[in-house]
Amino acid sequence: MTENTTVRLAKRPTGMVTADCFTIAKEPVRQPAHNEVLVRVDYISLDPAMRGWLNEGKSYIPPVGIGDVMRSGSVGEVLASGSSELQVGDFVYGPMGVQSYYTGLAKELSKVDPNLAPLPRYLGGLGMPGMTAYFGLMETGQYKDGETLVVSGASGAVGALVGQIAKLKGGRVIGIAGGADKCTYCVEELGFDACIDYKNENVPARLKELLPKGLDVYFDNVGGDILEACMDNLRPKARVVICGAIAGYNDWSKIKGPRNYLNLLVYNARMEGFVVFNFANRYAEGQAAMVKWMSEGKLKFREDIQEGIERFPEVLNMLFTGANFGKLVLKV
Repeated sequence: MTENTTVRLAKRPTGMVTADCFTIAKEPVRQPAHNEVLVRVDYISLDPAMRGWLNEGKSYIPPVGIGDVMRSGSVGEVLASGSSELQVGDFVYGPMGVQSYYTGLAKELSKVDPNLAPLPRYLGGLGMPGMTAYFGLMETGQYKDGETLVVSGASGAVGALVGQIAKLKGGRVIGIAGGADKCTYCVEELGFDACIDYKNENVPARLKELLPKGLDVYFDNVGGDILEACMDNLRPKARVVICGAIAGYNDWSKIKGPRNYLNLLVYNARMEGFVVFNFANRYAEGQAAMVKWMSEGKLKFREDIQEGIERFPEVLNMLFTGANFGKLVLKV
């Protein structure tokens, strides 16, 4: 009988995730009941939000329970079906968790087309990161054609798309990323107007140099000192979009509000956070826009594909050390 490799939460991490926070085991594969399907999981999405899901406490979604399969979005192929909605051979996306096989309700999954885009793309530009970029910029950020945008985490799964969408709208885009290679990628491959290397450059000084008239939208993926630096460069009616604060995910005690928050008052500006799940009823709209731009060759995507489900804890930490380059995906 085929065995299912599962990654279950054994204990809640303190600081960086360690291997002993999870139990990796072989379990029997359960055949699907009525309205269920059995899916072979091919690719698993790794996202910064996963670190927050491991913490006990109130949030926009309940934490992963001790002993539960680690939560994740995944794509794979239907191997057996007890549902009229999905057939054997269909490829699907959904919250199937960090495991090699998934048995569950068909209604929890969505069909994807491997002929339209490679399967990992449905975990990136055509998946949650793509929807995060699209709705975060266009709805929460209320981005208008031709505005000046600054985006941190600029070479990452979300940031790279945020900057490209703004360029498609005729904007001026300044990225902030870690390392010369990532900054070169943002400028030469993605078409950003400039990119600041926070590891080797003075971010506040470079922002002042590049933004003599300030910024209209700051899309924040990191928090901390970079958030403060950007808030020193607001234009009147600027919008600060809080998407993430990856700089503090492994030590929440270090997360603090920006000292210069009164700039929001001075410039009649707005800071607003958002969770992409709030736009779930509009995902079809966002995906249609991304597919159109992709088919026209106007968007570039980069996936960082790592292999081996047993490496999940190690690969997850790549998000917090900056070791990944592009959308981080685990091939099962």
